[in-house]
Amino acid sequence: MDAEGLADELADALLGVQRPIRRRLRSGTASPRLRGAEVELLRLVGSRPGIGVSDAARELYLAGNSVSTLVNRLVRDGYLIRETDPADRRAARLLPTEAATARLHDWRERRRELVRRHVGRLAQADLAALEAALPALRKLADNLHEEAEDT
Repeated sequence: MDAEGLADELADALLGVQRPIRRRLRSGTASPRLRGAEVELLRLVGSRPGIGVSDAARELYLAGNSVSTLVNRLVRDGYLIRETDPADRRAARLLPTEAATARLHDWRERRRELVRRHVGRLAQADLAALEAALPALRKLADNLHEEAEDT
């Protein structure tokens, strides 16, 4: 297979994995549905409490006003705390609430169990192939992030 064919097959396969994971996880929660960008922002704030809005926008490759809109919605819904940055009173720092931390923990656990269950149904050869592909997939992700940072 040439590089173009591989790229198409890989993109389709990744989408074919990611889409059902998202759908299954959405259907398994009683909480109001969060949009993809809201979840990404919550995950970022959860991993980097105190991050500023502009840094979050850069990290997520979104416009600052888009992140501000997401922040307003997540503050209103009780998932984020926005506090004034003591170093720059014009800037805000973002912190996850207990509700956000609990929701992210629940999401990770349900995702882990879902993927574990389906990976466990694969043949040993398929498991070995997936394990062998992980370094290349991580490198591909790094390359995609680097290119996005350069633009």
